[in-house]
Amino acid sequence: MSAIRTKYHGPTDTRGARVSASVPGHRAYIPYPHELSGMDVHEAAARALLAKLGYPAAAKLTGADIRGGYVFVGAE
Repeated sequence: MSAIRTKYHGPTDTRGARVSASVPGHRAYIPYPHELSGMDVHEAAARALLAKLGYPAAAKLTGADIRGGYVFVGAE
C-alpha cells in the first residue's frame, strides 16, 4: 500500500466542503465532518479510502501534516 495523501476542498456553489484521500489510481471523497477537527478530519477520509479498497477497518494509521493536506501510512 502506498502512502495515502489527503486534501481539503472548499465549498463551491453546488457542493459543500469535502476532503479527498488518494493513492495512485484510487480516490475517495467524504463530506467535511464538522464534528471532527484537525488531523482527525483527514484520517476519516483516509479510512474511507481504505474501506473502499477493502482494507480492514482496524488498520492503524499514522499521519503527518504536509503542505496542502496530510499523508498517512500504516502503523503496526
